[in-house]
Amino acid sequence: MKSLTNYCKTGLKSRTCAVIGSQWGDEGKGKLTDILAEKYDVCARFNGGDNAGHTIVVGKKKFAFHLLPSGILNPKCLNVIGNGVVVNLKSLRKELKSLEDGGIDYNGRLIISNRAHLTLQVHIEADIEQEAASKEKMIGTTKKGIGPCYSTKARRTGLRVCDLFYWESFVEKYNTLIKSFNKNPSQYNEELETLKEITEFLKNHNMVRDTVTLINEAYHHHKRILAEGANATLLDIDFGTYPYVTSSSTSVGGVMTGLGLPPKKLETIVGISKAYTTRVGAGPFPTECVGEDQEVGDDIGARGFEFGVTTGRKRRVGWFDANVLRYSNMINDFSSINLTKLDILSPLKQIKIGIGYKYPNGRKYEGFPASLDELATLTTEYEVLPGWESDISSINEYDKLPANCKAYVERIEELIGIPISWIGTGPERSSTIMKPLH
Repeated sequence: MKSLTNYCKTGLKSRTCAVIGSQWGDEGKGKLTDILAEKYDVCARFNGGDNAGHTIVVGKKKFAFHLLPSGILNPKCLNVIGNGVVVNLKSLRKELKSLEDGGIDYNGRLIISNRAHLTLQVHIEADIEQEAASKEKMIGTTKKGIGPCYSTKARRTGLRVCDLFYWESFVEKYNTLIKSFNKNPSQYNEELETLKEITEFLKNHNMVRDTVTLINEAYHHHKRILAEGANATLLDIDFGTYPYVTSSSTSVGGVMTGLGLPPKKLETIVGISKAYTTRVGAGPFPTECVGEDQEVGDDIGARGFEFGVTTGRKRRVGWFDANVLRYSNMINDFSSINLTKLDILSPLKQIKIGIGYKYPNGRKYEGFPASLDELATLTTEYEVLPGWESDISSINEYDKLPANCKAYVERIEELIGIPISWIGTGPERSSTIMKPLH
């Protein structure tokens, strides 16, 4: 029974499992999703849009997904884009073309929720204009129109995938939406034509369905369901470092609202965390490598190839922040953690861990501040551990890792109070160690 319970913590034996980013994104969610998808019948994206970026390496082939669930590379897995996702159909068509070019047959294996909202050109333009107007207070969005799309969803003026199948009514709603942005609908005729063509493509491939019913029926028939999160907990619209966040529910609550899967049916939640920390764009970053740590941060970033999959922007790099993981766990209640990119730290003589925050008077801060002004008054307390200074990329068993490497992993476990079940030592599927759970 203990062995089975431990396997459930990893997601390997679970009936349902969610893969959730625990930091500011780019933790490597796609890789574990790809690995687990081999064991699951359904892989479902529940939030975000093509602002997400998951890179999966299979042999010598590299795939960059933005909207597609990472289970699409598994030929036996049904992939679902849930109602909580905002869908740019032109972007999706490009991704499907990349699959075709890579020899991946997705026919009959991709289903889009009829309740998912459509990201349109007018949303993208509004995103770009809003960022430009913000000047020095830019949020640092991907300029993919995600925020404006979720805004029209909240205002109840958005367009959904189901609307495409009633074309005359869709055109009327589309023009009304364009006018709400003080734009002339005639300037968007080209997009309408493209959407009409893609709608025919969706019909011919039977890609659009009621995914709420589909997923719940799959559960009823004892199918295994894997929920894939985009972005990460510290970018959650409610719980993240607001306003430097994304516009959707990136934490475990998004599984329920983005797929229609009831809470009691979710069995396992695996949090994904880098062995260090990164974030893209503006916003607070307590353990960022600045000042005397700038050089080592640049080195980590170069070796970790820390550039955004979606935008190509250079990621900011910092030390592992235990306080962020404890806060993220409060929200998600992780079953275990997948610690990724541990190999990137291999050359370092010393490695810092941010163990907590303190007020100016030295008093310990509990939780994570809602106010960025308050966060700015706090300092990070560090612990310094010796590095292992040896290559671990070819090691595939936990016990064979260097002693200092295991000490680093186990100290992180102690600080965050969550078992680490998976360890990433390279970008390939095979570069993953399953750590024994006790």
